Amino acid sequence: MTLIKSISGIRGTIGGKVGDNLTPVDAVKFASAYGTFLKNNTSKEKLTVVIGRDARISGPMIHNLVVNTLVGLGINVIDLGLSTTPTVEVAVPLEKADGGIILTASHNPKQWNALKLLNEKGEFLSGDEGAKILEIAEAEAFDFSDVDNLGEITVNDAYMDIHIDEVLNLPLVDVEAVKAAKFKVVVDGVNSSGGIIIPKLLELMGVEVVKLYCEPNGHFPHNPEPLKEHLTDISELVVKEKADLGVVVDPDVDRLAFISEDGEMFGEEYTLVACADYVLSKTPGNTVSNMSSSRALRDVTIAHGGKYEASAVGEVNVVALMKKNNAIIGGEGNGGIIYPESHYGRDSLVGVALFLTHLANKKISVSALRASYPEYYMSKNKIELTPQIDVDAILVAMTEKYKNEDITTIDGVKIDFATEWVHLRKSNTEPIIRIYTEAPSQEKADVLALRIIDEIKAIAGI
Repeated sequence: MTLIKSISGIRGTIGGKVGDNLTPVDAVKFASAYGTFLKNNTSKEKLTVVIGRDARISGPMIHNLVVNTLVGLGINVIDLGLSTTPTVEVAVPLEKADGGIILTASHNPKQWNALKLLNEKGEFLSGDEGAKILEIAEAEAFDFSDVDNLGEITVNDAYMDIHIDEVLNLPLVDVEAVKAAKFKVVVDGVNSSGGIIIPKLLELMGVEVVKLYCEPNGHFPHNPEPLKEHLTDISELVVKEKADLGVVVDPDVDRLAFISEDGEMFGEEYTLVACADYVLSKTPGNTVSNMSSSRALRDVTIAHGGKYEASAVGEVNVVALMKKNNAIIGGEGNGGIIYPESHYGRDSLVGVALFLTHLANKKISVSALRASYPEYYMSKNKIELTPQIDVDAILVAMTEKYKNEDITTIDGVKIDFATEWVHLRKSNTEPIIRIYTEAPSQEKADVLALRIIDEIKAIAGI
């Protein structure tokens, strides 16, 4: 089953049978459900939706289907064309639109695509809203417009530049300091829209850019998830070019990873830690990340006199807790930076600009910056699910087994030990159970993970 319907949108592989994969029929059906949901929740005569896509090969096909479905519902479309997830998020409120759709499967391989759905603030829909859209899709409760009331399409390809300007104008982004540092940066844009927007941002900050896989043709040269095992090419090129660092983004540019000058990973988890360290040094306050993110953010926040709290996994949950706690920065340990001064969405442009400003101010190497943070190591594992496996029963059994430890169950099961933790949860986007562990050394994180996996397999009888 490669069509995954969840409260955060619809995601699937291209081709195959209707209802089993992301076919043209499914794209139309879920675009219709989203448009109908918007129409059901307004008294406005005419609605407007912003649409953008990443550079996936299937992008133009899905894009045309979705745009024209909304037109058929009588909804006006502002078409950004090739874009990024944070760019669409920025565009929605600037255009005073009623919603937005980003056509991207994020870090999934090229055969995947998806519809990510936004509200009028340019933020992801809540779980309840997502559930209503799934109900509308299931019932096919659509009412299309007559010929005199079709929507209109306005093409606006300026938004990547507008987004860059918005980032450069943030008070904590010091372009002059970055220019004075004369950085040389290698960029891996995984042949998607990040290959356009990140080099452009860097050049405007006076950075010398070396491009790697920056042709937005949708042919991803490696697995597009920005993990160490996929990034050997940029690691080698950073060293060869004697660059100060490497910048890696995923296809829709909401996840950000750095490579140190020695070719080593800065660590996706530490992208948020470094940006938060800089922001907290200038504007003290609170932070939020999800339960699967590093303790290092907590440590850095406390060191700056702030309070840290963890949310359930999922950007919408992080944002909700950030608003509740008045967090000045937050995000996810997968390299997702959420900086409310800009907008409530993961944004690699904001992350790059804050990180380079921090580095320029510190006047130290990227590896030295990384060494200044608390040392934690994560092990990220997963168990493929079969219909026979009762995940909920497994989680209940693990909760009982570790009932004397510090346990949180707002999202799967998180067990906090004195110096390490484990988080077990069902994925929202893939048929797997995720097992994340963190400890003061990689060996300890791996050993803990293997122990927990063995315990789960024993409970499940696999």
